[in-house]
Amino acid sequence: MQIGIPRESLPGETRVAAIPETVKKFISGKHTVVVEQGAGLSAHYPDAAYVAAGASIGNTAQALGADLVLKVRTPNDSERAHMKPDSVLIGMLDPFDQAGLAALAAAGLTAFALEAAPRITRAQSMDVLSSQANLAGYKAVLLAANQYGRLFPMMMTAAGTLKAARVVVLGTGVAGLQAIATAKRLGAVVEASDVRPAAREQIESLGAKFIDVPFETDEEREIAQGVGGYARPMPAAWMARQAILVSERCKQADIVISTALIPGRPAPTLITEETVQAMKPGSVIVDLAVERGGNCPLSEKDKIVNKHGVSLIGYSNLPAMVATDASALYARNILDFMKLIANANGELLIPQDDEIVTACLMCTGGKVLRSA
Repeated sequence: MQIGIPRESLPGETRVAAIPETVKKFISGKHTVVVEQGAGLSAHYPDAAYVAAGASIGNTAQALGADLVLKVRTPNDSERAHMKPDSVLIGMLDPFDQAGLAALAAAGLTAFALEAAPRITRAQSMDVLSSQANLAGYKAVLLAANQYGRLFPMMMTAAGTLKAARVVVLGTGVAGLQAIATAKRLGAVVEASDVRPAAREQIESLGAKFIDVPFETDEEREIAQGVGGYARPMPAAWMARQAILVSERCKQADIVISTALIPGRPAPTLITEETVQAMKPGSVIVDLAVERGGNCPLSEKDKIVNKHGVSLIGYSNLPAMVATDASALYARNILDFMKLIANANGELLIPQDDEIVTACLMCTGGKVLRSA
């Protein structure tokens, strides 16, 4: 197959879907690869490195006109116009964007959204959500540290002792756990909250304190188990109790890293304006859920704003801020997925009985296969 690697057109998107390391493996797998000129420059992968790996450098139409197109973000109208009907697209296509999937189907594309891969052991090496969220959690703490007007660790100096920063992490999926680990490495005192009871052991293993909201009914306990590794919406009574406890912890915190998301739903509100008003002057909130509306209603997408003396960081694409490593991890995710849909001769072969492939297949033959 001919594989195309276009340059991402979304403003602020600095990642690229293949790096020279994975291109070399595609070539050894009997594929040909065309990389759009400058596709990897924002991630510090120059054209010469792709050529050295065996790729050719082409223009936008050549990269998007390949048999198989690898992208980071879903193609826009202009990009789809260059793509051939019956070609294959692999990327982060947002499985809950029905309008976007319908546009891909109308273009005649066979499209795979890697975010839809099931949370099973065999799919771990293809889990783009985890690979990118891990970096987002790390970067979130560094952004907070940069914005915060004090130090993270306790320091004993001749001029007196400086207290360690208090960090609260809300939501402890991959991003939240990495945020805990990074804040601890920087010397902060960390507390964390999550709906899922299983998260307690992970939180405490990283040296943080678990903010415990007890369950009062069997229904609450059952819902809290989540589905497929993801949280589910909790009953109103539990959410009310959590809101009180979280609010008290946030008022005492210096830094709040908020990561709570439920797939396909608006982000739950965890930090109210009243809580922000009660926080200490100079405190920082990093809202990683801002792309889905935010865990704090005061957050503004892709901005740092100051409300009631608190800095709210609302950057929506933190992995793009560490584009070199984010691209490398994402490219390896794609490489491992490719092994499921291409045979030893470099020919496309889409198995209908592979649960990873069928979960990721969004549309083919002009039809959308996944409903919201």
